[in-house]
Amino acid sequence: MNANRSETHVAVLMGGWSPEREVSLSSGRECAKALRQAGWKVSEVDVDRGIAARLTTLRPDVVFNALHGPIGEDGNIQGLLNILGIPYTHSGVRASAVAMDKPTAKDVFARHGLRCPEGRVVTLEDFDDGEPLEPPYVIKPIDQGSSVGVHIVRQGDNYRPTAADWPFGQHVLVERYVPGRELTVAVWDGEAMEVTEITSDRGFYDYEAKYAAGGSVHLLPAPVPAAIRRQAMEVAARAHQALGCRGISRADFRYDDTAGEPGELYLLEINTQPGMTPTSLVPEQAAHLGVSFPELVSRMVEDARCDE
Repeated sequence: MNANRSETHVAVLMGGWSPEREVSLSSGRECAKALRQAGWKVSEVDVDRGIAARLTTLRPDVVFNALHGPIGEDGNIQGLLNILGIPYTHSGVRASAVAMDKPTAKDVFARHGLRCPEGRVVTLEDFDDGEPLEPPYVIKPIDQGSSVGVHIVRQGDNYRPTAADWPFGQHVLVERYVPGRELTVAVWDGEAMEVTEITSDRGFYDYEAKYAAGGSVHLLPAPVPAAIRRQAMEVAARAHQALGCRGISRADFRYDDTAGEPGELYLLEINTQPGMTPTSLVPEQAAHLGVSFPELVSRMVEDARCDE
């Protein structure tokens, strides 16, 4: 990569066609703005199915991957960039694919001794035979992000996913609902940054709470016992390493302190493409550590690479 920022061409990939398109456009535009402020030569690319030809014509020196959801987060775009030989930010093919496949990631975490909520994969037809778990439990698509499709089934709730209202395939991940609090930890180059607690008047950190104005409040650092802070940061770093992530990732947790402290911590998932606007969780943690948003995205570009 050219050491001169003004001569280094960074293509910021955003948009795409996943359910998280609008989130990705927001991340991408903010990252492109910050990279320009830091002196890089930047092109904004709204990804479509002609992306291979577009990149071949554009010939960037490096790609900043601001895509979210399938295609951009599941190893597909990473594989293409490997083939084209264009260094890119965030994790490579294998880590991206495994992290996006929630049941597979949970299996990896279990083998590394990391506690996740109990659960299993069922089919839509299995719901015809009754509750797959004792309520309350959580229904999740097996390969989406940003809480897309997530639903909490409580006692007396008659919600059942069907082919008519479940556009995520025949398989569904069901997990025991963990009461308590929502925590998240960013990991950068293998080192945990800090712990944030996320609160929402909606009672659940769903898609609307994540992205609607005023949908959530971020408490940084999280007001949790010191032992839980240490544990969350350790588990986040171990999960990042277990999946083979690189660059930035974010680990999400449920912290059950409903029976009193110290409580129990459960790893939910790893996000290899976390939101990247200046007020998103990862940039907030970086700012808490004294790293500005332009500096954060610049260092991500400087660390960009293809799979070895």
